[in-house]
Amino acid sequence: MKECNEMRVIAGEHKGRALKAVPNQLTRPTTDKIKESLFSVLGPFFDGGECLDLFAGSGGLGIEALSRGMTHCIFVDKQGKAVETIKHNLTTLRLTDDAEVYRNDALRALKAVAKREKQFDLIFLDPPYEKMSYEGLLEQISAADILKAQGRIVCEHDAKKELPEFIAGLKAVKRDVYGNTTAITIYQLVQEDGQ
Repeated sequence: MKECNEMRVIAGEHKGRALKAVPNQLTRPTTDKIKESLFSVLGPFFDGGECLDLFAGSGGLGIEALSRGMTHCIFVDKQGKAVETIKHNLTTLRLTDDAEVYRNDALRALKAVAKREKQFDLIFLDPPYEKMSYEGLLEQISAADILKAQGRIVCEHDAKKELPEFIAGLKAVKRDVYGNTTAITIYQLVQEDGQ
């Protein structure tokens, strides 16, 4: 079993740098193997862009995206310890100028970014598996119009859960299962031609 505090940045500007984990049992960090596989599909590197890490935990996914070339990331988590950990990790990597960190509920945060008319290239959704409706979150994101035309939503979820192929103007473009516990489904906006 890997020690919780052994998380690291996989690639990019901050490759190999250690990340502090949230000191509790409530967060489930994305493993290095999943991160590596996920970003090889998403990028693996970016020429700028904005991302939203909505159930950020330690901030590992958003930080990985920044390390690989995204220019800005908004991190949201409702746990105080998670927010402290994200701020610590951003400070350690000197990424505070490229990030905003908020202690907030996910649905309130979606309303807040919509009000600011923000749009994102990447949105990471990794809620507590049984506690949030992915469908509800995807509908909210779609209604808030915060995903750029070519943007992607990354849902990390229980491997036993099948997310819908189409929902609220979004289409599942990729699904990968990692072991018995974790799956990733990636959504994009359905284009005018239905693709």
